[in-house]
Amino acid sequence: MYTANKRSATLVLALILGVLTGGTVCARGARSPDAQAARNQVTIGFSSIPAHFDPLQGFGSGGQLIFSTLVDTDADMNIVKDLAADYTISDDALTYTFKIRSDARFTDGQRVKASDVAFTFNTIKNNATSTDLSLMQSCELAGDDTVVFTLRKPQSVFMLTLATVGIVPEHVYSVSGTAFGLQPVGSGPFKLAQFDAGQQFILEANEGYYGKVPAMKRVVFLNMSDEDTRFIAARSGQVDITLSSAILASVNQIPGYHLLNKRSVDNMGIAMPMTPNEGNRTADGYPIGNDVTSDIAIRKALAYGIDRRQLCKDALSGFATPAYSENDGMPWWNPECVIETDAAYAAGLLDAAGWRDSDGDGIREKGGIRAEFPLLYFAGDSTRQAVAMSVANQARDQLGIAIQVEGVASSDLLPRMFSEPMILAWGSSNPQVSYMLFHSSNAGKNDWYNPENFRNAVVDSYLDQALSATSITASIPFWQKAQWDGTTGTSLRGDAPYIFLINKDHLYWARDGLDTGRQKIHAHGDAWPLVANLKDWKWN
Repeated sequence: MYTANKRSATLVLALILGVLTGGTVCARGARSPDAQAARNQVTIGFSSIPAHFDPLQGFGSGGQLIFSTLVDTDADMNIVKDLAADYTISDDALTYTFKIRSDARFTDGQRVKASDVAFTFNTIKNNATSTDLSLMQSCELAGDDTVVFTLRKPQSVFMLTLATVGIVPEHVYSVSGTAFGLQPVGSGPFKLAQFDAGQQFILEANEGYYGKVPAMKRVVFLNMSDEDTRFIAARSGQVDITLSSAILASVNQIPGYHLLNKRSVDNMGIAMPMTPNEGNRTADGYPIGNDVTSDIAIRKALAYGIDRRQLCKDALSGFATPAYSENDGMPWWNPECVIETDAAYAAGLLDAAGWRDSDGDGIREKGGIRAEFPLLYFAGDSTRQAVAMSVANQARDQLGIAIQVEGVASSDLLPRMFSEPMILAWGSSNPQVSYMLFHSSNAGKNDWYNPENFRNAVVDSYLDQALSATSITASIPFWQKAQWDGTTGTSLRGDAPYIFLINKDHLYWARDGLDTGRQKIHAHGDAWPLVANLKDWKWN
């Protein structure tokens, strides 16, 4: 609960926010008369103000707001046409031909042409951004309204990649260059009306949009990185919707607002080093391996022995669901990944593997090695800390495994993550993340994908077949077998290199009457997934 001092701070912050937004402060979530009349506007307390809006320099999140994409995905993750009036894919999945719709125009009035599409993709490939176009051999014109992509080999997720790339106007970008991201010109449902770096950005509906023009004519995104600030902003009525934390949501209510709870694949789990400590090091000299977590009995015991439902209650006040993979509920998820909590079975695995409490101190040992290890998390992340603490308590009480929870700066995690378990968070709308997480080609590199050094030739084969399939539909059986084929896999039933724990709910304080439409399962990060369908929002 908030004290009188914090209520005073609320009023001060509300006054500041009123200056930023040009609004009138109203207590207890009420709207001013002007705000009550503005049923075509919405103000969002946001946690992720971008530095620029340039798709050719890596801006992807929220790109479909300002820019068109060739295709998009609907709430069920089906591919739907956007800028493309039609498309065909060759039988060998090496040639993708798109016909561009004739009614799409950039906000400067110029028609969107196939040449803009080719310019966009060829520039991204040359810029080597995070967008994976490594298999794109060429993107060429076949007339004013047709563009042809040629791949070196099939890539099942290519259409999902196309769904994330905003198309820019060549005639504008070739003049403005790197300044384009500060004053972008697109053909999407919104246009950027104002951008105050680090503070806010404002979108306005694109009245010339070829699709249904958004009901929200003006959308204000306020930079609010701190959860307490966002809560105070909602309490003072200065935002219509904003992110919440599980802790605040569990003990507070805001008159005039409701708690919006969105399902996600935003999962947390423990990356478990897979090899013994034999003195090996990465190319940069970081130690590899852990003599405790490299034992599959330890990993399986944690997988089966941790009560995920209790973890959801303890760490996130019930605003989470148990996680069993990196993609629970997505079309390519294998439901056989689900396991039931069984502490007795977990203890039996440890007994059979020789992990026993021989000295009576409550902690198991084997060959002179204690079942003990640190569990690292990003310092300052209260949710990951709460998850880690709950895991540590259950592991000691139920399994006789001692875990020391330790918050570590991100710069200090890199030297330790190949030899010590850590809490990581994932969750994507693209199954390629499974390839990045578990393919042996990514093992032990200086990124966050496979620090546990997981290597499994059978899994590699499934992942290779999944990624090189001719379509998402054709790839699904291989993604699923990589998780569990009845004998081996990445899941908790298999090698358990990653102990998946929870999918956290994405929580928002939303003003009563705000309709955010039907949304996709949210990916990792609770800011941009919320507004992916902003063009469908309305006031009821």
